[in-house]
Amino acid sequence: MTLLGIAVVIIGFALRFNPLLVVVVAGIVTGLAGNLPVEKILAIFGEAFVKNRYLPLFMLTLPVIGLLERNGLKEQALALIGKIKAATTGRLLILYLFIRELAAAIGLTALGGHAQLVRPLIAPMAEAAAENKYGPLPESTRNKIKAFSASADNVGLFFGEDIFIAFGAILLMKGFFEQNGIILEPLHIAVWGIPTAIAAFIIHGTRLFLLDRKIQREVECGAAGNKQVKELNKHAY
Repeated sequence: MTLLGIAVVIIGFALRFNPLLVVVVAGIVTGLAGNLPVEKILAIFGEAFVKNRYLPLFMLTLPVIGLLERNGLKEQALALIGKIKAATTGRLLILYLFIRELAAAIGLTALGGHAQLVRPLIAPMAEAAAENKYGPLPESTRNKIKAFSASADNVGLFFGEDIFIAFGAILLMKGFFEQNGIILEPLHIAVWGIPTAIAAFIIHGTRLFLLDRKIQREVECGAAGNKQVKELNKHAY
């Protein structure tokens, strides 16, 4: 009987009813099938709402970014990077890696992200920097630049947040050590994350620095290949 809620979800989604309504009805049905009083079911819904009251704000991120892109956000970013002659893809991504890791180290993990910053700004600017220097890019090179843009965000966030003393993983380690009789302050654990974060920045920063050479080689190989194709077509006719 307690599985009736799953049936409600399946039927509701199959009939294309409002997803929020389907989930709410499924929760009520599951609670009634489990012999929970109505007051208890309402209390559970209220508790879930309080815990997730900031979720709608997060869900607004994608529509807002979409509207900004539609109104020229990407074009403005491309124009900005085009004015900076010294900008290269590698240098731009190294700078973003540094900012992302430093911000995460002081708890500003929301400063950045794939949906909020990488996709609409960082990746297009990195592509534009390469185009300004090497001209039109092969599709494989564009995909590589996008991948490195995403990796700069991932590495910066992952290793930067390990330095922040209020990060969940640090508190988890503190609790684990205390259960085994080892008393450590969160600050002591966080300090040991600094060498790892520095090493991550140096290693990935080196990969980003070498990215410019890879882009140049790929563009030159692509140009040489196109030239050979044109020569073959010329002789064929």
